Amino acid sequence: MENKFIFLNMADTKRQKQVGKLIQKELSDIFKREGLNIVGGGMISITSVSLTPDLLEARIYLSFFKITDNEQMLNLIRERSWEIKKQLSERVKHQLRRIPELHYMHDDTLDQVFKMEELLKKIRDQDKG
Repeated sequence: MENKFIFLNMADTKRQKQVGKLIQKELSDIFKREGLNIVGGGMISITSVSLTPDLLEARIYLSFFKITDNEQMLNLIRERSWEIKKQLSERVKHQLRRIPELHYMHDDTLDQVFKMEELLKKIRDQDKG
């Protein structure tokens, strides 16, 4: 999926950060109420929200823990995107003029941490042996 929108991470404005935190908080609550945060013995959490400078596009980064098929879960959430956005709009309609388009992304930071820990453990075991 090619992305035509530019998301700035380092130069986020104060307003982008405020709106991002608001959306993250509200989406986390929506996920809990809809049962999307704990699925099949695994957990899904919203790690961060990044917005375009015009606040019309938002990337929602999701972290999966002990989920067997991350891509399938991401697709399930994308299928329910309209319903989730509707609930979000009800919650933030007094704070935002327009609700941004929500794009769900897999945040694999946790996976990378586990891989690095495994590699470091192997190196330590080799040094001992």
